[in-house]
Amino acid sequence: MLSVQLKRPAREKNYRVAEAYKTLRTNIQFCGVENKVIMLTSSMPGEGKSATSFNLAASLGEIGKKVLLIDADMRRSNLVNRYKVEARVKGLSEFLSGQNGIDEVLYLTNIPNVHIIFAGAMPPNPAELLNNRIFTKTIEKLRDLYDYIIIDTPPLGSVADAAVISQVSDGIIFVCASGFIRRKMAQDMVRQLSATKCKILGTVLTRVEKGGKGYYGKYYGKYGDYYGEYGKGDN
Repeated sequence: MLSVQLKRPAREKNYRVAEAYKTLRTNIQFCGVENKVIMLTSSMPGEGKSATSFNLAASLGEIGKKVLLIDADMRRSNLVNRYKVEARVKGLSEFLSGQNGIDEVLYLTNIPNVHIIFAGAMPPNPAELLNNRIFTKTIEKLRDLYDYIIIDTPPLGSVADAAVISQVSDGIIFVCASGFIRRKMAQDMVRQLSATKCKILGTVLTRVEKGGKGYYGKYYGKYGDYYGEYGKGDN
């Protein structure tokens, strides 16, 4: 297996951030062992979805769980830049298009117990690549190798890729940034997710000001609030 070094931004090491992810991790575990493949999506770019995916995977790895993080946002991935990956990496797009085998896109990371498949080069047909038997069969095989598979998907309000990925997932986490979108849009996205027949495990609320109040705090919060500036500028 190939290896790669990831450099986490300082703000991701913040104590409050770490505690928030411990809470999220605990709630994921209480959802049941049958929920192994978990996808994260949001309404729009910039709500902290990719950062949440990465740090959830890292938090699960901290307690000894073997975790695979799949960056399936092939249209607008920022994981390579965000975590300052210096090596040239191949990813999901190269694998699904038949250019590389799974062993050539599966990376061992310096984050304990966390492996990663990057998005790869942006293809002209992401939805078609995801909606094929290769992706489905690969996820089924990987289930036997990992305790959790975390899939970072494109925002639901932008493209249909997340709906496709939901077909191979056991559960969905909806990431929503406080004050970023209107409540009605968030409700519409939840209804759209419900239509996929994939279980909605809950919602992570990002970019919440400490002590702030508002309708987001009432409407969301199964996993608890996620405070601070963290997540800004992230997909």
